[in-house]
Amino acid sequence: MTEKNKKINKLIFQHHGIDLSKYEDAFLNKSIQKRMKETFFESEAAYYSYLEQSQVESGIFMKSLQISYTEFFRNTLTFSVLEKILIPSIARRKAQSNRNMVRIWSAACAAGQETYSLAMLFNEYSTCHGEKINFRIFASDQSEAQIQDALLGEYPEQALNSLNLKRVNRWFTKIGDIYTVKPVLKEGIDFSVFDLLSKQFSCPPTSIFGDFDLIVCANLLFYYKPEYQQKIIQKAINCLSPNGYLITGETERDILLKSGLHEIYPQTGIFQLD
Repeated sequence: MTEKNKKINKLIFQHHGIDLSKYEDAFLNKSIQKRMKETFFESEAAYYSYLEQSQVESGIFMKSLQISYTEFFRNTLTFSVLEKILIPSIARRKAQSNRNMVRIWSAACAAGQETYSLAMLFNEYSTCHGEKINFRIFASDQSEAQIQDALLGEYPEQALNSLNLKRVNRWFTKIGDIYTVKPVLKEGIDFSVFDLLSKQFSCPPTSIFGDFDLIVCANLLFYYKPEYQQKIIQKAINCLSPNGYLITGETERDILLKSGLHEIYPQTGIFQLD
């Protein structure tokens, strides 16, 4: 951590008890530059002085570090493989076992787009095959505000650009300019606040135990330093069921390739244990 970021980390820790040393310097620098632009400060020294004097600004800066961007069906290739290959494979395996409930963890779910995308696929599989697949999605994020947004399931029209009209009509109700997720899609989903770096819990307490058939932890790891990346990956690995799948983002594939997992389909970010 650079000396500048150490000073800001000390200040944020004093104000909020949050340690920023887990984040990459590049991410912190980008966040600082963004807040400087938004508060009209031209020098880092002037912004630091303002940050030191204003607990309101330190709170805003801290919240700006909570990664919250996501989209419906963000990685087209990954979701295509999930729809056409993985979900049918998981369903067949469950049909042959004594435990027919599919357990999914949508880690760092932000405002819920990823979670609802998964729910669409599992529900659509059931409809297509005329046989209900029992599933439970445990969706978590470290931000209470993001979880509340996910629970509401309300999105502007532009947020649905990656969805075809059939899915929009089936899974959303339009009121004015806002599209709201229909209650039926929310069935089988548990949203909860959870810090992936928690030392107390290995998985969201709402799930009671791990043993997930599918964990999606995408577009998050690159914000953290390598040692924290490995802590998150190991936590996910420990929570996977035998033959379970771990899905990450396109830009994070190399991180997982170095962590004892193998990518089962090239360029998809879909991994299993070796």
